[in-house]
Amino acid sequence: MSTLDAPARARLPVSDGRRPATGDGRPRHRAAPARRSRGRAARGVITGIERFAVHDGPGLRTVVFFKGCPLRCVWCHSPETQAARPQVMLRAERCLGCGACLDACASGAASMRPAGGPAVDRARCTVCGRCADGCPTEARSVAGERVEAVALLARLERDAVFHGASGGGVTFSGGEPLRQPAFLAALLDGCRQRGLDTAVETSGYAPWAAVEVASRADLVLFDLKLHDDARHREHTGVSNRRVLANFRRLASIHPRVRVRLPFIPGITDAPANVAAIGREAKTAGVAGVDLLPYHAAGSAKYLRLGQPYALSHLKPPTPESLAEARRLLEAIGLDVSIGGGG
Repeated sequence: MSTLDAPARARLPVSDGRRPATGDGRPRHRAAPARRSRGRAARGVITGIERFAVHDGPGLRTVVFFKGCPLRCVWCHSPETQAARPQVMLRAERCLGCGACLDACASGAASMRPAGGPAVDRARCTVCGRCADGCPTEARSVAGERVEAVALLARLERDAVFHGASGGGVTFSGGEPLRQPAFLAALLDGCRQRGLDTAVETSGYAPWAAVEVASRADLVLFDLKLHDDARHREHTGVSNRRVLANFRRLASIHPRVRVRLPFIPGITDAPANVAAIGREAKTAGVAGVDLLPYHAAGSAKYLRLGQPYALSHLKPPTPESLAEARRLLEAIGLDVSIGGGG
């Protein structure tokens, strides 16, 4: 999630001499012994990798965005991560009208709009990627890359020098990483073997066996959006009963779980909702909450996917509303950050 900037940590992590330390000086969580993952065989689908991120855990992070999510949050700023399979995205403003994409498309799904700009028949499109490869300006692109865990781990390891100096590491986000549990397990185990600090950001909407995979991470960033089940169904498409049950169970066995609350005006920002989530976190023994302010940076992606965006009218939350939410959560006894830098 993109949020407000937070300063990267400047100090080197301090170890207790027994095991690697995290950026805040505390010993790194050692998960229960995991089954040996077949890193070379494990494959998954991601939409991209963001380097030097400061919104997805402590320090400088390399963030891997998994493709596929069971929720349909109306405020989602990454709609390209929702569907499990790769998708064609269109950027009309980049189109030259050269027709190279039409020549490359074997299924006949690619076309041009009468007024100019690319079009696609998504029912016929096989997402082979040839139209994107043939486009000189990236007016057509494919959201979704199939990768092997071993190849991805090699890419992640290159950033280790930046992680260590800032107390950062690798964050697996999405979409929903728990939709690809075998792939996630191979990556978490591979990162541990390479000494890379890990975090998993999750909605918590998954079978417990998949949540257990997330427990292998050094830090779990757990989204709690709406405490009322009916409102959760209305705005995300699913019940929160499984989410809350998984949150409570995970918090009881993992020492580093942090709640993330997307702060969406008119939807999640009501004081009653903020307080209920704060009490949920406090009761579970979780120390902190990250308030993630709404932004409209992802709205253009809906157009590129040929989808409507329901919140085009919405403005970001005011500094006053964020400050009030922070005071409310701090009064419950929680550590609060705005922006998710941790």
